[in-house]
Amino acid sequence: MIEIRLGEDSFEQDIRPLVRAFFPREEIKVEIGGAWIEPKSLSLQGSAPRYQIGILHDERQIRIWFLADTDEETLLQREYHLEAPEPDRRIYKNLLKKQLYSILSEYTGRTLPWGTLTGIRPTKLAYEVLERGGQPQEIRDFMKEQYQCSEEKTELAIRIAERELTLLRKMDYQNGYSIYIGIPFCPTTCLYCSFASYPVSSYGAYMEDYLTALSKEMDYAAGAIPDKRLTTVYIGGGTPTALPAEMLERLLIEVRKHFPMEQVQEFTVEAGRPDSITREKLQLLKRYGVTRISINPQTMVERTLDLIGRRHTAAEVEKAFQMAREEGHDNINMDLIIGLPGECAEDVAYTLEHIEKLNPDSITVHALAIKRAARLKLKLDELDGLLPKDALRMQQLTAEYAASHGYEPYYLYRQKNITDNLENIGYARPGKEGLYNILIMEEKQTILALGAAGSSKLVYPAENRIERVENVKYVVDYIHRIDEMIERKRRILTETGGLGR
Repeated sequence: MIEIRLGEDSFEQDIRPLVRAFFPREEIKVEIGGAWIEPKSLSLQGSAPRYQIGILHDERQIRIWFLADTDEETLLQREYHLEAPEPDRRIYKNLLKKQLYSILSEYTGRTLPWGTLTGIRPTKLAYEVLERGGQPQEIRDFMKEQYQCSEEKTELAIRIAERELTLLRKMDYQNGYSIYIGIPFCPTTCLYCSFASYPVSSYGAYMEDYLTALSKEMDYAAGAIPDKRLTTVYIGGGTPTALPAEMLERLLIEVRKHFPMEQVQEFTVEAGRPDSITREKLQLLKRYGVTRISINPQTMVERTLDLIGRRHTAAEVEKAFQMAREEGHDNINMDLIIGLPGECAEDVAYTLEHIEKLNPDSITVHALAIKRAARLKLKLDELDGLLPKDALRMQQLTAEYAASHGYEPYYLYRQKNITDNLENIGYARPGKEGLYNILIMEEKQTILALGAAGSSKLVYPAENRIERVENVKYVVDYIHRIDEMIERKRRILTETGGLGR
């Protein structure tokens, strides 16, 4: 166990994930405030934690101490004095994280590919420099000095930001907004899933009422931002195609009834689970103007599919993909996850061999993130021996595959507790990029999120400000409290006088 003692809670959300990145399997306990205990008085014997970290800061200094329970007790103690005449929270945070990173890197002998970056979108930093006319070298210097970011990851961030900038400039995104629609139903709940996802076997009876509530929220959203043009529509979940065909058609009709789809540049539906896809549903998606779908195997290794609760086979993935092509879908994404329990680099290579035969238009590679809401979190002890130790090699394989098959990286994001401090990255062939993915990650455009667990981001560019409006997660609560969900958005938009330009 790692015990972190903080004088105050100012930087807990920055410190905890950084420590977690170095010690991914250790339990972390945080104590805030109270009497300050000097490191020399701490005992590392008996039932005490294996590691103890203390952080104390005031207006002029940051002090960090670190103790490790090793065969030969190690005591590292650092002090850092700020020179700034007036304290600045951002400066404090960066200095604190750099010093802590140095201590933990020295002790473990490890460096992190993204350095001290936690809770920050790397491409957003690069994008903002390029957008104001800055040069790549400025980004390189900044990422190295401020965050100890590796050259490889910095170059990746620059490359993606340059591509995003080109794509966004073609979209007139400043004068637009997007819609996200959540369908929180799935055939089953996967072991790693932390999204709002409710199995059809238990929650299918709520589908009709859910669509009724969703239609009411769509009715409000249709007129909520009258001075902006609708850019993209994204239906995710859950698994939207978990809806029966007649309900899926009802949903698609409602979307076209409420929103001006003729001006939309991208209309995406996450078909997601192959065991939810039928030819009839694929025909409906095509008939109602869906331009991009995602069929997500995560892996093509049968034993892993069984372990993570996918309840479909690799053969079903291939069948669903082939049907989609036969029905005219010409922009298909496939999601893969590296770091799944029991898998090794050879398993990822096997999956890529099968994906190659299908030839999707884009692939999105996720590094497994173990979240508190996922069942996987509860099974960590049971699966300890199955957790991979070569995730970096897995990622290298996917990057090499993408480069050799004409895919270019176009968006990237990171999550807390992500495997080996890596990232999630989308690769696409030219013209097949997921525009919504760029918009949501770079936070350059307002996105109204409808449905259970929807999280709207209202962007106020003139003020460089973002307001977030959350919907309730539980499907039954959403149905019963739909008027409240609408009022939350209405109140924020009314209070702020609209979004401006």
